Amino acid sequence: MKPRINDFAFKIATPNGTGSASANSLIMQAIFRMGIPVTGKNLFPSNIQGLPTWYEIRVNKNGYTARTPEFDMILALNAHTFNQDVKEVRPGGWLIYDSSRPLDEEGQREDICYIGIPLAQMCNETFSGVRERILMKNIAYVGALGALLDIDEEILVQLTREKYGKKAALLESNQRAIDLGYKFAKANFTCPLPIRLEKMDATADSILIDGNTAAALGCVYAGATVGAWYPITPATSLMEGFNGFCQRYRKDPETGKNNFAIVQAEDELAAIGIVIGASWAGARAFTPTSGPGISLMNEFLGLAYYAEIPAVVFDVQRTGPSTGMPTRTQQGDILLCAYASHGDTKHICLYPCDPREAFEMAVKSFDLAERFQTPVLVLSDLDIGMNDWMVPKLEWDDSYVPDRGKVLSAEQLEQATNFFRYLDVDGDGVPYRTLPGAHPRGAYFTRGSGHNKYGGYTEDSAEYQEVMDRLARKVQNAASEVPPPEIRSNGNGVGVVTVGSCHAACAEAIDAFVDRGFPVDYMRIRGFPFSDAVGEFLNSHEVNFVVEQNRDGQMRSLLLLETGVASEKLKSVRYYAGLPMSAKHVVDGVLGQMGGKS
Repeated sequence: MKPRINDFAFKIATPNGTGSASANSLIMQAIFRMGIPVTGKNLFPSNIQGLPTWYEIRVNKNGYTARTPEFDMILALNAHTFNQDVKEVRPGGWLIYDSSRPLDEEGQREDICYIGIPLAQMCNETFSGVRERILMKNIAYVGALGALLDIDEEILVQLTREKYGKKAALLESNQRAIDLGYKFAKANFTCPLPIRLEKMDATADSILIDGNTAAALGCVYAGATVGAWYPITPATSLMEGFNGFCQRYRKDPETGKNNFAIVQAEDELAAIGIVIGASWAGARAFTPTSGPGISLMNEFLGLAYYAEIPAVVFDVQRTGPSTGMPTRTQQGDILLCAYASHGDTKHICLYPCDPREAFEMAVKSFDLAERFQTPVLVLSDLDIGMNDWMVPKLEWDDSYVPDRGKVLSAEQLEQATNFFRYLDVDGDGVPYRTLPGAHPRGAYFTRGSGHNKYGGYTEDSAEYQEVMDRLARKVQNAASEVPPPEIRSNGNGVGVVTVGSCHAACAEAIDAFVDRGFPVDYMRIRGFPFSDAVGEFLNSHEVNFVVEQNRDGQMRSLLLLETGVASEKLKSVRYYAGLPMSAKHVVDGVLGQMGGKS
């Protein structure tokens, strides 16, 4: 293989539950601190221990963050997946294995290089106790990879000091394990390999973070004080992150009492009910969930829509239907979230493409929910939520003031002649609301059954229809307030359209098309209802390839329903196997439908 600097990908295969996550994180952080763009994808099973897990690290000097299906090197430490791992190494690449046991010659390839390192033997001789030997085996491979890839050893040492500086025994054992692997590789192999690292200065204004942590921080920044949830993969860590931040920033400095409430409900239906109740009372409240939770929340989402109560829901999407594959990613809830609940409903939806936008759109979601007095759903996915991304530093503006929307104060209610909760005073579809206890004149009875514009119970057809028409107008008016689409124009008659985490693959594919002399126009949808710019883009192109991660082309269907664009203008490029999309899926999907022509 020809030498390549800062442009390769490798995978680490281990049994789940053996403590490899810390070692893999150490490698990621070391590469990042060398100033080199890097991303990590964690492919793990839905059980606690035993089944295979893989961690994929992509190093790319150009900053591409999409998953690549081709690996220059695989560290194969799981006997059950060894043969599979051997097959995934690119021709001319390397397979690293634990040579404490002889290598089975069956299934070996002649077009790759084998690197045997006696990880188990070295750790058994150096450390005591079964658990310590297993854990230090992982840290020893960090040292070996450090030598083979030319990771700055001082950075590895510094990272272990930062993590274990207050635990002398752990610090000593980790540094010894790194040294074991590093010295063995140096003594027995030509180091570094042709694929290697070289310091850059491309990460100074960036951070490594996962989307759930970023979204949790966004909730704190937005002023959320109530969180309710039922544990579900891959959304649970969002609430765990919010709890951690609240413990740090949401305590009264004088009394030490909590200025927040986090409730683990008995199910997802109860969780959204708590959110609606807290929001009605004036708190900023949210719940994180995934597709199965959205299914259970449908009736309450309809209540919040019809009773016009703010609520924020984070849907960290995973594969389905039913339980699906809880630890695999997908975009299968696009239609479910847009029209959640029975009857005529339509919800504001936001589509972040990475952890930075998860942070920004978390803040935006609360403002929109209160401005339009309706549920807002933020559609992330497992790839964004639980994987390690390099993104620009999050921006925190101390001058930010939450948009509480049309909330009447006690003074305004004192001066008012009357107050009708569902009356459209300003003609924008959004009525005024009050908070409980603000003033006796602001009291009203919230009901999810038929009501007229004055808030009174009704079964009158005309009165019901009048309210429903206003609700439709109100939510449609949000089209100008949701994040606008990202559009890049090259003046081509071919457009590529995508949503959410597919952006990473599409951005890389767009550059690949340019390299082929086939520049295409690009639009990434960031919010629903769609703004006029979305329909204008679609109609201005002869054909648009809608790239998404679900079987049935849900975003394409939503565009057909909501924009009126001719169906022949929209072609589907779909990948829904549960792994993050790669640029190759986009390039092959587009060119395949164009007869391979560019």
